[in-house]
Amino acid sequence: MYRATFLFLIAFLLSLPARADNVYVAVAANFIAPMQKIALQFEKDTGHKAIVAFGATGKFYAQIKNGAPFEVFLSADDDTPARLVKEGAAVAGSRFTYAIGKLVLWSAKSELVDDKGEVLKKEDFQHLSVANPKLAPYGAAAVETLKALGLLGALQPKFVQAENISQAYQFVASGNAPLGFVAMSQVYEEGKLKSGSAWIIPSKLYSPIQQDAVILDKGKGKPAVEALVKYLQSDKIKALIKSYGYDL
Repeated sequence: MYRATFLFLIAFLLSLPARADNVYVAVAANFIAPMQKIALQFEKDTGHKAIVAFGATGKFYAQIKNGAPFEVFLSADDDTPARLVKEGAAVAGSRFTYAIGKLVLWSAKSELVDDKGEVLKKEDFQHLSVANPKLAPYGAAAVETLKALGLLGALQPKFVQAENISQAYQFVASGNAPLGFVAMSQVYEEGKLKSGSAWIIPSKLYSPIQQDAVILDKGKGKPAVEALVKYLQSDKIKALIKSYGYDL
């Protein structure tokens, strides 16, 4: 009887997941909506908890270099994670592309933005929300788009510059700017525009927004960190990411 009880206890303990732990994650602001869902599912499926901070890629780079306690970084570009690896602040060989972002010109008003972006040429608006191109890859893509259209010189005086793409969205959503450049994931879900009016910018007008993730030096060798990285690359999470308008 004791032997049977002992064997049952051993089998039960072996069936338990590894000790649950926290993972500290820095996430680019364009990825707020999907990451909030991913974090909930990750905890439910693994027992580990993702403690997430959202912000501009450029600011996160500076914070990481200054010793911020992040263990995983989901960037809005591929250059910054590569740079962190080169500088010894991230784990070599851990970098991977988790999403390819899309830029959208969006207005909270239902009929303001047409499906070809002609509203930009009319210039009959006072403000245009754009994320800081020096800190936010989506802001850099917006500037690149305006250059390609030959409109940067005319529209730059109208810029309402946001710290990151989340703030750029808020400027438009609140009415402080009638329209602005945002991430597709902020205004589309399951392929449908959630509100307002939008023009999905043709990808030929800006460089691909390849978004890479990397394990940072502080996360090296930690089971919970490795579990999150594996989870982000699972078919289940890839499908969720794609539902927000990202390419993979």
